Amino acid sequence: MSPNEGRSNDATSAASVAKPDMKLEIVVIPVSDAGRAKDFYAKLGWRLDADFAAGDDFRVIQFTPPGSACSVIFGKNVTSAAPGSAQGLYLIVSDIKAAREALLGLGVKIGEVFHDAGAVHAGTDQPYLFGRLRVSGLDPEHRSYRSFASFSDPDGNGWLLQEITTRIPGRIDPAATSFASASDLASAFRRAAAAHGQHEKRIGAADPNWPDWYAEYMVAEQAGTQLPT
Repeated sequence: MSPNEGRSNDATSAASVAKPDMKLEIVVIPVSDAGRAKDFYAKLGWRLDADFAAGDDFRVIQFTPPGSACSVIFGKNVTSAAPGSAQGLYLIVSDIKAAREALLGLGVKIGEVFHDAGAVHAGTDQPYLFGRLRVSGLDPEHRSYRSFASFSDPDGNGWLLQEITTRIPGRIDPAATSFASASDLASAFRRAAAAHGQHEKRIGAADPNWPDWYAEYMVAEQAGTQLPT
């Protein structure tokens, strides 16, 4: 075997163990009436990507929530799961009160904002990420990941809004900050503005370098790193 053949085999072996990208892009939800489900998700303002049918026995409909890289598919004969059996479908929002109000304005029946009961994971409520006990209202410390609101589609498939403003460290590359939508960016600006107001009170003067401070704050908040003081 020549030296070049040895290097070729090594390269092939390295390629075979490299981790391929695996991007979650589709979640299938089971519904009993594709037309009714289409009307509901269209009412939410989600983008209609596809609606294909083949005779009377097959139909597939795809919607994408605003700012999401993942879409949902439903229809007729696209899954064997029982209609309404999809539960714990999370929609991440930057301002849960505003998101809930928007859904209420669209006529969607959505529960009150709630948070968890600390380390208590038992209870009689419908289960979610932090257990089965739901305490009414925003998380008292307004921590990221800790405030929720839930709603269902006409078949009973269960959705939860979860407010996330600051990611757990390591979840976001601080050198590649991005925002999924204009509303997410606007919410980040508002939080930065409020924090910067406190910053100017501390220094006792207007901060002429506020754009730099805003940028540092917004990047650090999204990445879960140390916020500027």
